[in-house]
Amino acid sequence: MSGSKKFAAAFIIAFFAAVSAYSCAFAAAAAAPEEKVGAIEPQKVLFQHPKYEQTLDQIKKVADQKQNEAKVAIDKETDNNKKAEIFQNMRRTIAEEEQKLMQPLFKEIDLAVRTIATAKKITVVVDKTTVFYGATDITDDVVQELKKKNASGG
Repeated sequence: MSGSKKFAAAFIIAFFAAVSAYSCAFAAAAAAPEEKVGAIEPQKVLFQHPKYEQTLDQIKKVADQKQNEAKVAIDKETDNNKKAEIFQNMRRTIAEEEQKLMQPLFKEIDLAVRTIATAKKITVVVDKTTVFYGATDITDDVVQELKKKNASGG
């Protein structure tokens, strides 16, 4: 698995963790009869985001550049501790850049989820993997909302 794919996978896992934690907080509260629960597949939404591939390309370019810079610095260095420090700094810098590049996508996904939930009068949206029974799956609606917003420049 290439470095950028590993970083993307790590980000997806972090996104799932955040959504699951958010979902569990709502699931812990007893749902009132008037509440309507929706569910999404966060990974599917992210992978189908219109800007996802472009963002991955940007992340790969940044990672490649930082890795090349680190390789040059490591090759010049003789102290193994300093080599390790250069490597760790490179990894941290790549992770920070990836987070910065992915953040706008997560914000757009959040807005699309809120838009669809409001339109469908859904009061709680959880990760689909946490739902055993019930809940309205709005994954495809969220993906369509993202595509619509991005097509109109929103």
